[in-house]
Amino acid sequence: MPDIARQRASGGFLGRADQMATHTTDATRRRFLTLGAAGLAVSLGTTGAAAAAEPTAAEKANMKVVSDFCAAFAGDDVDTIMGFFADPCSYRVTEARDPIKGFAAVKAQIGGLVKNAEHFEVLDTFARGPMVFNERIDYFTPAGSIPLKSWHGVGVFLLKDGKIVEWQDFTISTERG
Repeated sequence: MPDIARQRASGGFLGRADQMATHTTDATRRRFLTLGAAGLAVSLGTTGAAAAAEPTAAEKANMKVVSDFCAAFAGDDVDTIMGFFADPCSYRVTEARDPIKGFAAVKAQIGGLVKNAEHFEVLDTFARGPMVFNERIDYFTPAGSIPLKSWHGVGVFLLKDGKIVEWQDFTISTERG
């Protein structure tokens, strides 16, 4: 076996094409795992609801924080909405975007969002430890940079000490205005 082939076979040598393939595979694997975890969370919440253990007191408290947070969008008050967040915090608007990091950056994003948000309709909520998962439909008045009438998806929230540390949304469907 030639030296290069032997090095590749033993994992000791990666050419440029092999490095690019590995990088692409890693990125694809991360995306698959992220989407798979969200799908698993949804399926556990819907198909396993009858067999699920009763939420702990801490999980119930976290679910209330997230439910109150979602209800606050109808009030159009950015400061009230931001009162649910820890500092620092992050918000990932959709699975296709990078997270927005930092309290001020999240506040700026939500400031733009709240102008068009009518209300969030929570369809289902469950918690596991510090994580809260909710399926919801967000309703908007289509205008400007947000041409949506509705967004249907799953929100994943990480809470610490009663505050939202991370919020990630995963899209199921959208209705354009």
